[in-house]
Amino acid sequence: MDLFRIVVVVLLLAIVGSLASGLVYLFRDNNDSRRTVRALTVRISLSVSLFILLLVAHAMGLLQPGDLG
Repeated sequence: MDLFRIVVVVLLLAIVGSLASGLVYLFRDNNDSRRTVRALTVRISLSVSLFILLLVAHAMGLLQPGDLG
C-alpha cells in the first residue's frame, strides 16, 4: 500500500511539473507553441494514467472509499 501511495504522489508531482513547464513555455515562446503543446499532452497523458491506475486499484480492492489510513 505504501508503494501505491508513492506512485500516486509521484504522478501528481509530475502532473504539476508538466503544467508548470507548459506555463513557462507559453510565456517564453513567441510563435512556436510545440513545446507548450507537448508539455500539455504529457500532462493529459499522466492525468489519464493516474485516473486509470486509481480505477484499477479500486477494482482490485487496494482502495476503499473513505479510507484515509
